Amino acid sequence: MTDLSNYRNIGIFAHVDAGKTTTTERILKLTGKIHKTGEVHDGESTTDFMDQERERGITIQSAATSCAWDGHRLNIIDTPGHVDFTIEVYRSLKVLDGGIGVFCGSGGVEPQSETNWRYANDSEVARIILVNKLDRMGADFYRVVKQVKDVLGAQPLVMVLPIGIEENFSGVVDLLTRKAWIWDASGDPMNYEITDPPADMADLVEEWREKLLETAVEQDDAMLERYLEGDEPSIDEIKSCIRKGTIALDFFPTYCGSAFKNKGIQLVLNAVVDYLPNPTEVTPQPEVDLEGNETGNFAIVDPEKPLRALAFKIMDDRFGALTFIRVYSGRLEKGSTVLNTFTGKTERIGRIVEMHADSREELDSAQAGDIVAVLGMKNVQTGHTLCDPKNPATLEPMVFPDPVISIAVAPKDKTASEKLGVAIGKMVKEDPSFRVETDEDSGETILKGMGELHLDIKVDILKRTHGVEVTVGKPQVAYRETITQRVEDTYTHKKQTGGSGQYAKIDYIIEPGEAGSGYVFESAVTGGTVPREFWPAVDKGFKKSKDVGVLAGYPCLDFKVTLIDGGYHPVDSSAVAYELAAGAAYRQSMSKAGPQLMEPIMKVDVFTPEDHVGDVIGDLNRRRGMIKSQEPGATNVRIKAECPLSEMFGYIGDLRTMTSGRGQFSMEFLHYMQCPKNVADVVIKEALERAGKK
Repeated sequence: MTDLSNYRNIGIFAHVDAGKTTTTERILKLTGKIHKTGEVHDGESTTDFMDQERERGITIQSAATSCAWDGHRLNIIDTPGHVDFTIEVYRSLKVLDGGIGVFCGSGGVEPQSETNWRYANDSEVARIILVNKLDRMGADFYRVVKQVKDVLGAQPLVMVLPIGIEENFSGVVDLLTRKAWIWDASGDPMNYEITDPPADMADLVEEWREKLLETAVEQDDAMLERYLEGDEPSIDEIKSCIRKGTIALDFFPTYCGSAFKNKGIQLVLNAVVDYLPNPTEVTPQPEVDLEGNETGNFAIVDPEKPLRALAFKIMDDRFGALTFIRVYSGRLEKGSTVLNTFTGKTERIGRIVEMHADSREELDSAQAGDIVAVLGMKNVQTGHTLCDPKNPATLEPMVFPDPVISIAVAPKDKTASEKLGVAIGKMVKEDPSFRVETDEDSGETILKGMGELHLDIKVDILKRTHGVEVTVGKPQVAYRETITQRVEDTYTHKKQTGGSGQYAKIDYIIEPGEAGSGYVFESAVTGGTVPREFWPAVDKGFKKSKDVGVLAGYPCLDFKVTLIDGGYHPVDSSAVAYELAAGAAYRQSMSKAGPQLMEPIMKVDVFTPEDHVGDVIGDLNRRRGMIKSQEPGATNVRIKAECPLSEMFGYIGDLRTMTSGRGQFSMEFLHYMQCPKNVADVVIKEALERAGKK
């Protein structure tokens, strides 16, 4: 049996372009997993194996690989940085025990770093920090450390200091051992020497070493007492304190280097082994029943316990569907049968493989703590739990955000039409934030996603991976509707058609709910005027109707329905009659309740050179944006704003024109907000015209 204390399941996450994939390449090279490093900008990195990733130089889907360092097995997931693919980061963090947060030495804590950090906090993942790209213009290690404190509200525990900066960056000083690791200019990660730190850094080293020790020994009262009495603990004792604090998320050991120049990565690997938790040291996954309520039981990481595994990613490749699985407890054997608690059906485990990006090694079994892929599973989707059929349980499921943007696509010819359905079926399985609907009236296929780039990549995958040529309509915003006034109303449903008829009378109140409360139903009926067994039918009637608003047919948000009275007939009343009554009541009353169109507002972060700040702010104001803050950085100014999604289409092109190609931006969904009347009128008119054409 494998010793679980030698396992490390880690993810590498960061903002776009902070160097995650390059860091992964260096780790694979150092651990002997690959013999030639591939560069992202040449389109040759190991974990970016999709055509779209190689061309654009970005990571789109998380890739899994494993390697060994200092007698430990590292399962590594390289995640995307672009905000449209955060779902990949979220679901990877969900199954990992530890992570490496990579920050750019000159860019610092960027918007996507904040989102990923928040996901990691939610998933309680222990992390170490790597401040990368210290060889770049404008790099400043100490400024990034301060940003981690100020922007992320996290406690960085500085473990090394840089020797030199920008083009003079040559190595790091390890504060624990007071030794300098200096690399030569050859670019070979193994060409380094360990010597005494430069004399001019002596005071700086002592100052930061003292901060490190003071923070670390707070984890152990006895050691703290000894330290205060002037007795410095041994390096092993300090390391055990750092490990304890890292796993408790009290602080985050912080390293620096340049992955591209092969400097500083060994110390990061040592830190993964020394400070990040093994699978048995993490809070166990809570188990829930089929209704989603916690049972009080946990999936303890132990190969001898019943099987508990979570499918966290589906990937389609030339050999068929691959299901990535994190095994939490028990063993997964080739040829065995497991239960999918979501579908209630059993699945046979065919081939189990260990992934190395897009190549694989066959395995006979996997055990608690492993991350593996299984081939040929039929009905398993992201977030499904696989367990022992004799001992069923469900792990806490994953929650995915709703898409905010959609486009219509139509196949160019008959062959494309036949392939489209199959291709889209596979793509929806792979990516839970990608949804597809067919417009029943027009027959168009509507693709829904998290942003323009997200849908752009999906259309590209349709074309290249699946060979489906489609014509693409212009992007559409996912508007919503809500109400602004309280309405008390009544509705009677009567139908007589020989024999027993249908009768249902309901008196009800429809009123606006709190923002984000969704749809709420309550019954305040007393005295049996509407028998209790028909209340769920009334709820069902309103719930089904809320997907089509009365203004422009968009789903309705945040309102409450209270059933207060009604009437029934001992023979003609039925659940169907009450459901129909509720549906008609919704259409009757919503138009009286001050219906209002809501639009998605995006959190926008723009990075621009200082000379273009005025132009950028003026342009955001024209897009109905609200400027929240401006923060000057080393090489540019960061502008935070909130803008309606409908005004942001094609923004990247305009921003590049305004800033001579030097501006960057990222945006993510923030919330829904009431639409100004002039905008709402246009949207409603277009929606009604579309409905008229159908």
